[in-house]
Amino acid sequence: MPFYIQAFTFAKVIKTHSYSILEKLNMKTNKKTVSILFALLITQIISAQTLEKMQWYNEPEQWEIKDKTISMYVTPQSDYWRISHYGFTVDDAPFYYSTYGGEFEAKVKITGEYKARFDQAGLMLRIDPENYMKAGIEFVDGKFNLSTVVTHKTSDWSVITIDKPVPYIWIKAIRRLDAVEISYSFDDKNYIMMRNAWLKDNTPVMVGIMAACPDGKGFNVKFEHFKVQHLPDMRRLEWLKRNAE
Repeated sequence: MPFYIQAFTFAKVIKTHSYSILEKLNMKTNKKTVSILFALLITQIISAQTLEKMQWYNEPEQWEIKDKTISMYVTPQSDYWRISHYGFTVDDAPFYYSTYGGEFEAKVKITGEYKARFDQAGLMLRIDPENYMKAGIEFVDGKFNLSTVVTHKTSDWSVITIDKPVPYIWIKAIRRLDAVEISYSFDDKNYIMMRNAWLKDNTPVMVGIMAACPDGKGFNVKFEHFKVQHLPDMRRLEWLKRNAE
């Protein structure tokens, strides 16, 4: 078996035992070379934590992960919506996610080549087909809008119109107790709240990036710096305060 394949296999368990493993397998290489290779492999594994280990719901035909960025060509005629106003239900747009319990903060930088009405991209938090929210940027009637759809059995939609085109947008969602606060930023420094919505707590939720193209023929979009950060449970923190020694 080639050395690089063996090294990759070991990389998952070599934090404290790398050299002993190598000795057992009688690999003919020096320790300096092994250390360098293992360091590179560990770096790759760590950097892959948020993207390569995620999974698709409605995988698009064209997508790739490169340099901690996921790019896709959004599936034409796809969207997420349930019943209200339009009278139909659709659940077929690309969504790339991991599942989290408890409280967390998720954020991402979004850059898209929006063309047709309702072209959109953003974050999505989803419990099931009847309970989810999506928030990001949406192209409507030639204008860019900060858009949020919250669905519990039926969907509602709220927008904030941006007065001029923007090259990219940052979207952040903070889940605390039974609510999610959604904010936007143009620089990842100053965030402005765009929605606060109920979401059932103590329930696992799928968290990730989504894009949809309800009316058009598809468009290119990329997501950078996607990250989900665990937050300590607020009720547990209060309990610890009350029961501090």
